[in-house]
Amino acid sequence: MIHWLEKHMPKLVLTPSFAGVLVFVYGFIGWTAWVSFTKSKLLPKYDLVGTIQYDRLFASPRWETAFENMFIFGGLFIAIAMVLGLLLAILLDQKIRTEGFIRTIYLYPMALSLIVTGTAWKWILNPGLGLQATVQGWGFESFTFDWLVNPDKAIYAVTLAGVWQASGFVMALFLAGLRSVDQEIIKAAQVDGIPTWRIYTSIIMPSMAPIFMSAFIVLAHLAIKSFDLVIALTGGGPGYATDLPATYMYTMAFSRGNVGQAASSAMIMMVVVFAIVVPYLYSELRSKNHG
Repeated sequence: MIHWLEKHMPKLVLTPSFAGVLVFVYGFIGWTAWVSFTKSKLLPKYDLVGTIQYDRLFASPRWETAFENMFIFGGLFIAIAMVLGLLLAILLDQKIRTEGFIRTIYLYPMALSLIVTGTAWKWILNPGLGLQATVQGWGFESFTFDWLVNPDKAIYAVTLAGVWQASGFVMALFLAGLRSVDQEIIKAAQVDGIPTWRIYTSIIMPSMAPIFMSAFIVLAHLAIKSFDLVIALTGGGPGYATDLPATYMYTMAFSRGNVGQAASSAMIMMVVVFAIVVPYLYSELRSKNHG
């Protein structure tokens, strides 16, 4: 009996976790997919009726706005956070004296929850309380910064808050990558008289391609499932100008009592995530196999 336990102990230890993942992750994914093909409203129904929910979803102006916002917010959020994170990492890579202090300041926003970030930026961007009111109080009466209440610009206010929080995390990833580059290669390039900017663009950054991809995957995942930040900052408004798929799904499920629509929107979100993650996993597995 003791010998049998020793042999099978790893399996016994992992079985509860495996069963939990199987039921509460893949089981609920399967359940959501099934419900998305039903006429479920407040309570789920299980009679399949085809793609009615998806037809309604793509005919909804609110979903169209949420889907477009995902690409606007996601594209700007990923691009700006990566560029800003890279510039900050390059700055700190110069081994300046106050590196530890500056790095702490840059990383601090990542320690905050998205609810706190959204609430803080809601105060900052409030035209009657924040930046606009402060600058106008200094005598610049014509200054306006009404992104938070402007339906055409509100999504950019969400992007601003998201970049503020995530750029420090990206900086930490890139800084680790910069510090991992073989210093002998860099010294040899410097001896040959190659300019510093050329060293970064031709030697350092190409060697950091896996880190760029990792940062992209993490930021894309954050952008697609963004919920807390939008709820705290704009509540999806003005109107539904800053709705994202995650907030749309929540509204349909818990405010409108439309489980079928929520399930169909969740499946579209999952497809988008798979479209980003699967090629990355495929390239990683392929490189390891060839390696």
